Amino acid sequence: MFRTALRNVSAHKARLLMTVLAVMLGVAFVSGTLVFTNTISEALQKSSAKGFDHVDVAVTPRVPEDEGNRISKLPDLTDAVLDRSAHVPGAASAVGVVRGFTAIAGKDGKLAGGGFQSEGGNYWGAKDARYPLAEGRAPKGDGEVLIDSATAKRTGYEVGDTVRISVNGPVLTPRITGVFTTDDGNVAAGGSLALFDTATAQKLFGKPGTYHEIDVTAKPGVSQAALRAELDKALPKGLSETATGEQLAADQAEMISRQMSGLKQTLLVFAGIALFVGTFIIANTFTMLVAQRTKELALMRAVGASRRQITRSVLIEAFVVGTAAAVTGLVAGIGIGAGLRSLISSLGAVVPAGPLVVSPSTVGTAFAVGVLVTMLAAWLPGRRAAKIPPVAAMSSVHTPATGRSLVLRNTLGALFSAAGAAAVLAATTMKGSDGQAPMSIGAMLLVIGVFILTPLLSRPLVAAAAPALRVFGVSGKLARQNAVRNPRRTAATASALMIGLTLITGMTVMAGSLQRSIDKMASAAIRADYVVSMANGNELSPDVEKKLKDVEGVTATSPMRNGYARIDEGTEYLTGVDGRTFGELTDLKVEGGAFTVRGAQVVVDSVTAEAHGWKAGSGFTAHYEDGKSQRLTVAGVYEGNEMIQGIILDSSVLSPHLSDPADMQVFVKTSGGATDAAKDRLEKALGSNPAVKVRDKKDLSDEIAKMFTLMLNMVYGLLAMAVIVAVIGVVNTLAMSVFERSQEIGMLRAIGLDRTGIKRMVRLESLVISLFGAVLGIGLGVFFGWAAGELLGTRMATYELVLPWGRMALFLVLAAAVGVLAALWPARRAARLNMLAAIKSE
Repeated sequence: MFRTALRNVSAHKARLLMTVLAVMLGVAFVSGTLVFTNTISEALQKSSAKGFDHVDVAVTPRVPEDEGNRISKLPDLTDAVLDRSAHVPGAASAVGVVRGFTAIAGKDGKLAGGGFQSEGGNYWGAKDARYPLAEGRAPKGDGEVLIDSATAKRTGYEVGDTVRISVNGPVLTPRITGVFTTDDGNVAAGGSLALFDTATAQKLFGKPGTYHEIDVTAKPGVSQAALRAELDKALPKGLSETATGEQLAADQAEMISRQMSGLKQTLLVFAGIALFVGTFIIANTFTMLVAQRTKELALMRAVGASRRQITRSVLIEAFVVGTAAAVTGLVAGIGIGAGLRSLISSLGAVVPAGPLVVSPSTVGTAFAVGVLVTMLAAWLPGRRAAKIPPVAAMSSVHTPATGRSLVLRNTLGALFSAAGAAAVLAATTMKGSDGQAPMSIGAMLLVIGVFILTPLLSRPLVAAAAPALRVFGVSGKLARQNAVRNPRRTAATASALMIGLTLITGMTVMAGSLQRSIDKMASAAIRADYVVSMANGNELSPDVEKKLKDVEGVTATSPMRNGYARIDEGTEYLTGVDGRTFGELTDLKVEGGAFTVRGAQVVVDSVTAEAHGWKAGSGFTAHYEDGKSQRLTVAGVYEGNEMIQGIILDSSVLSPHLSDPADMQVFVKTSGGATDAAKDRLEKALGSNPAVKVRDKKDLSDEIAKMFTLMLNMVYGLLAMAVIVAVIGVVNTLAMSVFERSQEIGMLRAIGLDRTGIKRMVRLESLVISLFGAVLGIGLGVFFGWAAGELLGTRMATYELVLPWGRMALFLVLAAAVGVLAALWPARRAARLNMLAAIKSE
């Protein structure tokens, strides 16, 4: 049986080629994902580990224990702690570390580095072992700075140049006194690093005389563990905690691994979709191959082969096909991994140098996926072939499907579909995350149910195309009949395309609806002409609002200053605003009381009010982070949204309780509304700072649109693999169908149907099958998009369903194009058949 299976694979090389290609693409996607993520992860881990070469033990502030109603803050690491750390037994030296966000503007005025990876810190004394100077000298005073060599090369800055730098809004213009080299992982990944002297760094990033971390180096022969033990004994209890450099490197590696795990899982989900679509092709191929060899298999049964041997022979064929697909897929996947690394580098993201990582687990996964998927998909056709009685098979009186089996299939499909639809509809009545699991399970059941029902659905939907097909005469009529002749085959071919279009349509509906909802939220909630914030989401200095107030044409400003307080045994975030102007800058719907923010009067969003049982006139006590308490009164309850929510009070009340007041954003209103001139004045007032965004409502809308467009394009790109596999399935099905119907095509040619008519018949059949899959996919996608939106609407009051009619029409057109293109080779092959040879074929 093994030799027979190998001969069958050799005899049907051309027919199995498409199956190998489909599985190969899925395996390539999986192995490429693993190679890419493993390569990036290992490069980042090695790069970040180098940053701990000069750290044997790190001392950081200890997170304080819960102190009842008091909001505790981190203790300070002072010069006294630094001095004690440097003199413990076994310590060679100790360095005080200060760090914070620092944006460097290039000579073109744009932000150098990657936003969140733009860092600043302190250079220790006249020489710092962490950052060897490549040229120049150490900085002295607040008018001098060092920059890393990678940023200097990227921007063209040299020693002696003046550079524009921003820490929290206002622009600084220090002179570059030197350029240093570093193994810092952020710099290796494309970020930037600016170093000031310690006193200047403390003033910019913290408080004078304090540090964020103290790095201690051990004397030769002293282990990191021994030094840590000495530090734990010497330092005050409850003030600080220690960690070895090895532990920090391991923690950093674990964090990078977790971050890469999310990307890996996302890519593998899409790879799984492509493989799932590929199973339809494999099952179709083996079903047709088995059907064409019915007499051969029956003869084998007649001469003594058992049912198990017949099934086993089909599985051996599948194993050979799967192995070939796994080998070629692994090779292609290694190429994909290397290509993805080059792609993200070409897009501006800097990846640390390192070898391509092809781990044994990647190789094992590629073979396991390729072989298992192929064998699982081929098992049912093999089992079905073994069940056909030998006498019936040799006399060709067997039937592909009994009435009982079709009734059973349709009943099962109806049950799955009904259960899935019921679960999805039930989930839409739930709130937030409660409905996610039921909706996911329901969606899966519904897709499975529709797939099972596709043979039943194919007849009425294909029949609906009959009027259009009549235009093409005999070819159109034959195409319709061929499409419904074998409903199972048509269903399996169309389902592959259906899966991809369901996901694409659902994501498109969701993205369009979310964009409309957020646009609506911004226009409904904000009256301000401009919103000013840091480009990376960091806090703004209070000086930013002061500068904006003095700009010509500005009529009103208000910060949104963050703080927090202990309220009713829990922590609540507070937003400090200018109570005199905030009502003029926003348009929030008041559900109870009045929108009054003055003194001890505050306003609260409806969700927070409901959680605490508050209403207009309710009072509560806020315990601030400085340990002081204040009685506040709810003046009004408003309808919050994703942009504005929580407890809002006057910043003059909140700020005295904050150790370091800072704003998340500033609202600005101008006398002439949002104009290019007004925006230009605001930007110039802030020093044309690349780290600060000045956005009007149109900018906010465009930014949202850009984000959703990027997300959709990524999804389209990832799902393109599944669609390509589906196209291969259409080609494969048609090609094998042409071979199966050779005698029939020969007869059609003999009675007068010319080659053009044969080509048209095959193309129309492909077009009908593709459009059938597209209609099912788009229909399911719209349903899932609507259902997910209903669930999201419980959290977003402005959510509004938007059906992208233009995109859906485009998807139909593309599905039609897929059908036509997929039929080119099978149609040409059918038209070129020798009619006499075809008539004599079996």
